[in-house]
Amino acid sequence: MKVELLAYTPDPEGTVAAAARICYSERGAVDLKEDMSREEVNSLLKKLISVGHLSPAEHAAFTFAIEGVSRSLSHQLVRHRIASYSQKSQRYVNEKNFSYVIPPTIEADPEARALFERVMEELRESYRLLSGIVPREDARYLLPNAAETKLVCTMNARSLYNFFRMRCCRRAQWEIRKLALEMRAQVRRVAPVLFASAGPSCETEGICWEGESSCGKAKDVRCRGGGA
Repeated sequence: MKVELLAYTPDPEGTVAAAARICYSERGAVDLKEDMSREEVNSLLKKLISVGHLSPAEHAAFTFAIEGVSRSLSHQLVRHRIASYSQKSQRYVNEKNFSYVIPPTIEADPEARALFERVMEELRESYRLLSGIVPREDARYLLPNAAETKLVCTMNARSLYNFFRMRCCRRAQWEIRKLALEMRAQVRRVAPVLFASAGPSCETEGICWEGESSCGKAKDVRCRGGGA
């Protein structure tokens, strides 16, 4: 897996702080942003996050280049609706030598890995043969969830809060959790205050809302319906 923060809103923390302040000021956002010290920006961001006033965070966007992940992961990723995605097309890109992702459980078991790799090679060969008979856009129906893909993803900070809350959780599927943890690490380098409290509820609230499905990390386990 390779993840790189391609681009982001310049001074994302100052931008979010200025957007928040304009709600309560007659002055414009440019003047407000210029007049705020870093300490004032940090203090305001902490207050916004603590009270759950997150709409200003939508004004800071972050774009990631993601490679070496499976189509299985990308199917999960696009469920996060408030985002923009551009993905390598299996319709237009020849996949005769497609790479694939091997889950750790399969990697660790020699028998499972041998079976997995044999089937992947059979699928490669079948794709090569079929794409010589029918259009590649139809031959791609043979391609597995394990097939490697590349994509560009853009989310605003508020969407990232939600993404990290769900996908940094230890109950998240291993591959998308690995992606989420790396994305969080990278945005924290450029916006440390904005994302200091981003993560699963066991980290941010000390509460797990998964009920009987809890991994056990948090001592306080509750159900979303309100019961303990």
